[in-house]
Amino acid sequence: MIKEFSYKQFGNIAFSKASMQSDSLNLIHEHIKILFIPQKAIIQVDFQEIEMKTDALLFINPHVILKPCETIGGQLLHFNKDFYCIEIHDQEVACDGILYNNVFEIPFINLNAEQSNDIQKLIKDIQSEMENEDSSTEEMLRILLKMIILKSTRIWKQQHQLTEKEQHADVQFLRKFSKLVELHYKTLHTVADYADLLCITPKNLSKKIGLLSKETPNEIIKNRIILESKRLLAHTTMSVKEIAYTLNYEDDAYFIRFFTKNTGLSPITFRKQF
Repeated sequence: MIKEFSYKQFGNIAFSKASMQSDSLNLIHEHIKILFIPQKAIIQVDFQEIEMKTDALLFINPHVILKPCETIGGQLLHFNKDFYCIEIHDQEVACDGILYNNVFEIPFINLNAEQSNDIQKLIKDIQSEMENEDSSTEEMLRILLKMIILKSTRIWKQQHQLTEKEQHADVQFLRKFSKLVELHYKTLHTVADYADLLCITPKNLSKKIGLLSKETPNEIIKNRIILESKRLLAHTTMSVKEIAYTLNYEDDAYFIRFFTKNTGLSPITFRKQF
């Protein structure tokens, strides 16, 4: 189901291996997504296969490659930025908030039984509201969507054990670094580059990120470059040399060595596999 309000779009799709048609996700490739996935489901996110240990929510930016492998009972909410985004909503729970601009990890929120029931009720309320055609439908859908994002942000903070005192500074720094990597990974490749943007030393940047992530800043930057390389290899016809140039590697031989070292496959071999 999908609702359109002028340029604003919001929809809900049953997400399972049996129900998903090959072009369903392609049609909403540009949409922001929230995926509810039941325990024991297996999905593939950007070439990484993951089995759910609990019921979970996944927050998905546009262009992320998503595939149901062994999934029954999933629900996918999707919307464009005209429907809901940072320009008119609180930054922390908006499209570029904690859940959507987090390069440190795949943004899963693991849910206990109570939390899962709460989220599933909100999804059912959304499905019920989508049957309506009155003047309040758009705003009701937006309120229910924000409730899911807000509750999930609260759970994320609890799971990352951030106290109220340190919460603001640490979370805001995490968001700022995440946004900078997402904006500049194609052109800036070193920790020193991002330290300069944040007006701190590379050593202090590494120390602050170490409090929030198991990965170092260098690994985070490198992994984002590798991820984009995989997407371009698997889903475009660009040559390896063109991809290297797009990612600011003038020497394509160096890029090939970089990719091979970090994935165990040459770019051409990876492309053949996908």
